[in-house]
Amino acid sequence: MEAYTRLLRIIHEVNGIVSGYKSEKYLSDVDSLLSVAPSDDVGDDNLELLEDDEEDTFQPHKGNVIFACALDGWGFGISDFAEIYASKLGASAATLERALWGPRYYNPKTKMVVGKKAISNTAKARPMFVQFILEPLWQVYQSSLETDGDRGLIEKVIKNFNLSIPSRELQHKDPKAVLQAVMSRWLPLADTILSMVVKCMPDPATAQSFRISRLLPKRDSSDNRDCSDLLSEAELVRKSVEICDSSPTAPCVVFVSKMFAMPMKMLPRGEILNNPADSGDSGECFLAFARIFSGVLCAGQRIFVLSALYDPLKMESKQKHVQEAELQALYLMAGQGLKPVMSAKAGNIVAIRGLGQHILKSATLSSTLNCWPFSSMVFQVAPTLKVAIEPSDPADMGALMKGLRLLNRADPFVEVTISTRGEHVLAAAGEVHLERCVKDLKERFAKVNLEVSPPLVSYMETIEGDMTNPLENLKFLSGSSDYVEKTTPNGRCVVRVQVMKLPSPLTKLLDESSELLGDIIGGKSKQALKSLETLRGSIVEDENPIEALKTRMMDAIESDLSSANAEMDKDRVEKYRVLWKNFLKRIWALGPRQVGPNILVTPSRGKSMEGSVLMQGFPYVSNRLGLHNDGESKDVSTESSSVTDEMLLREVESLESSVLSGFQLATSAGPLCEEPLWGLAFVVEAFISPIECQSAEDTSSQQPEPYGVFTGQVMTTVKEACKAAVLERKPRLVEALYFCELNTPTEHLGSMYAVLARRRAKVIKEEMQEGSPLFTVHAYVPVAESFGFADELRRWTAGASSALLVFSHWEMLPEDPFFVPKTEEEIEEFGDGASVLQNTARKLIDAVRRRKGLPVEEKVVQHATKQRTLARKV
Repeated sequence: MEAYTRLLRIIHEVNGIVSGYKSEKYLSDVDSLLSVAPSDDVGDDNLELLEDDEEDTFQPHKGNVIFACALDGWGFGISDFAEIYASKLGASAATLERALWGPRYYNPKTKMVVGKKAISNTAKARPMFVQFILEPLWQVYQSSLETDGDRGLIEKVIKNFNLSIPSRELQHKDPKAVLQAVMSRWLPLADTILSMVVKCMPDPATAQSFRISRLLPKRDSSDNRDCSDLLSEAELVRKSVEICDSSPTAPCVVFVSKMFAMPMKMLPRGEILNNPADSGDSGECFLAFARIFSGVLCAGQRIFVLSALYDPLKMESKQKHVQEAELQALYLMAGQGLKPVMSAKAGNIVAIRGLGQHILKSATLSSTLNCWPFSSMVFQVAPTLKVAIEPSDPADMGALMKGLRLLNRADPFVEVTISTRGEHVLAAAGEVHLERCVKDLKERFAKVNLEVSPPLVSYMETIEGDMTNPLENLKFLSGSSDYVEKTTPNGRCVVRVQVMKLPSPLTKLLDESSELLGDIIGGKSKQALKSLETLRGSIVEDENPIEALKTRMMDAIESDLSSANAEMDKDRVEKYRVLWKNFLKRIWALGPRQVGPNILVTPSRGKSMEGSVLMQGFPYVSNRLGLHNDGESKDVSTESSSVTDEMLLREVESLESSVLSGFQLATSAGPLCEEPLWGLAFVVEAFISPIECQSAEDTSSQQPEPYGVFTGQVMTTVKEACKAAVLERKPRLVEALYFCELNTPTEHLGSMYAVLARRRAKVIKEEMQEGSPLFTVHAYVPVAESFGFADELRRWTAGASSALLVFSHWEMLPEDPFFVPKTEEEIEEFGDGASVLQNTARKLIDAVRRRKGLPVEEKVVQHATKQRTLARKV
C-alpha cells in the first residue's frame, strides 16, 4: 500500500504541473480568440478549444503511463495485466483497464468490481492495482532474492508465460541476475515503451499535417509575381512535406536537428572515412541526426544544404547560404549501435555521414533549390551557467581551441565564446550539463588537463529611482538643470548628460523584445517581421508586430502611471502622460548592442551655448517604430546657422556617430564593475564650437591634433559623461533571480528554510498540498547563490526535498555599495571607520572587479602581527 500511495502522489504531482501549463495556454488561447474573432463568429473548432477537457492528462487507464524499473529492465502498463486477467475474471480487457487503477476493489464472493463504499472491511481492503499487480511482483522479488524464497513461483511464471530463458541464466549464483533474466523477458521494458509510443503518439503522416504551420510557414508571394514558377515549386514541396509523401518522385526534404560525435570504433565494421573533416585527429566522427519529411533519401546522393537564412527568391542568398554535399552513408540508430542502410523513406529518423564540414549545428537538406528552409529550433531555456576554461599547460592552448570547436558542433545547446579579456567562456544549461561538457573536453575532444574557473555570473547596473512616485524621475529630466558636464581635451565639444530611470514595465518590455527590435531597427520588411514573430509566439497571426510593440510600450507606460493615480490628481497624471508620449517620439538609439533596455533621447530644442552648435540628433528608433513622423525631421538650429558656416554644420552631423558610439560603450560597461546598464534613459547635449584661428588654415592642416582624432575625443567624452551621470544618481547593482519551487515534507521544513536563508532567498508563498504531507514553497533565489543549491538541499533534508529552478527576472539590490555610516543611529548599528563591514552589493562588485582585473579597494595586510625589531648583537 505504501508503494501504491507513492505512485498515486507522483502521478498527481505531474498532473498538477501539466495542468498549470495547460491553464496558462488555455487563457492565452482564449484571449487570442476573443481579440481576433468577433463574439458572434466563434466557430465549432474554437468552441472545442474553449470547452477543453478538465480531466488529468496522465492516467494509467489511458495507456500514457507505464510503471518501470530501469535497473532490472522491466516495465508494464495497465493494459498488459488487463489482458492477463481478462480470461480469469471473465471481464473484458477494456473494463479491467479502468478498474485496475484508482479506488476499485474486487469482491471474490460476488466476483464484482465495487467502489470503496461497498466494501465492508475497509481496513483490510486492497485496491485492485495492489492485489492483482503489485503483490504478484513483490512475490516474484521475494522468491528470487530471499534465501528461503519459493523457487517454484519462478518456474510457474516461466511456464505460464512461455518465457524462453537459457538454463545457464537460471542457474546463476547471483539471485539478482536470475531476477533480471525473468523480469526482463516477462515484462520487457523496450516493448512496453514502444507500444505506448505507438498508441499515444501520432504517426508521421498525421503529425506533419498539423505541424506544417510551424515547420514551414506560408510566405507572402504577392510582391513576387515574377517568380511564379519558383513559388509554385516551393508550394509543391510544402504540400509534399504536409502529406509526408514517401514516393521516389517526391522532392526529398530532410531536417538536421543536431550534429553528434561518435567514436570511430563505434562505427559498423568495414566503414572507411573518405572525408577527413568528419574525423580529424580526435578519433571522433560527426554524424547528422536527421528526420526525413518528404521523399526518399539514399546513400551516395548529392543534396543541397540550406542554412536558416536561405531565401530562394534572392540570387545572392543562393551563393551565401547554399552548399552541395554528397551523403556518404545512412544509418538507422538502434540504441548505441548503427545499422547501415542504402535508403530511407519519409517519416524515418536516420544518422547521416558526410555532412561534417557543411553543417555546424542544424540545417535543411533538399533535393531542390526551390525550397524554403525549416524554422530554427526554439529552446525553452538559454545556457546561463558560464565558466572560463584554460589548459593547465599553456602549450596545450591549440588542443583546447580545437576541442572547443568540436564540442560546439557536438552539443547543440552549448555556447563557446571569447570574452573581452581573451578568456574562452563555456556556457551550459546547468551544473550537470557543464560537468558533462568539461568531461567530454578532457577525455574526448581536447584530451588535455583543464583549469575551470568559478561560475561567471552576469549583473546589471542601474540607478536608484523613486518607486513611491515614479513620475518624479520624468519631472527631473524634463525641466531640471542638474546635469553632468564634460569637455573634450581640445575644448571644442562640451557634453552635458542627464539620466533617469525608466519604468520597470518598459524596461522589461525592451529586454524581452530585443530580437524584434533588432529586426525593426535593421530594416526588415513588415511581412518578414510578421512571420518571425508568429514563429516566436509573441504575436497572433494577422497582427502587425510593429503596431503590437507600440501598443505594449504604451501599456507599459500606462501601468506605471496607474500606480501613481492614488497619490496624484488626474490633471498631473494626464500632463505626464503627454510628456511620456513626447519622450517616446525622441528615441535616438537603444543600448547596449543597439537593442538593449537603455534609451538615448534626442535633446530638447531651444537650448544653446554662445558660439556653439547643439547636436540635435535624429529619433531613428522612434521613426522605425512609427512613433515619430518623417515630417518632424531634425532641424539644425537656424539661429546658429547665421553665425557659423556650413562646414561646422556638416561636422556636427558627422559627429553624431561618435555620440552614438560613446552611448553604446557607456551602456555596455557601467561605472561600478563594467557590467551593462539596465533601464536608464540618457539625454546627451553635445555643443560643438568652431576651430579657433580660422585664418591659419594652411598651418593648422599640417599640424596633427595633439589630443588625437576629434571623433575619438567626442566618443570618449560622451562615455565618461554618461558614467559620471550614473555615479551622481546613486548607482545600484541589479542581479538575476531564479524562481524556485520546493516540495518538502513537514519534518524537514526547518532545514529547508535554513538552506534558503544561507542563499539570500526571498520566500514569496508557502502552502500545504491537500491530501499529502508535502509543503510547497515558492521563493526567489539569486543566480549567484544557486550553484550547488540542489546538492546542499538534498544533504540537509536527507534527500526528501526537491527544487525546480527557472529564470524569473532581474531585480535591483537596494543596498548602497558606497554606504558610510554618518548619523548616530547608523554609527551605533553599523560601526565607525574600519569596523564597518561590506554589504552584499559591495562584496559582489568587488568580486566582479577582481575577476576582471579592475582595481579594488581592499586592505593589503589581512593578518597583521606586532612588528619586532631584532637587534643583531655581535
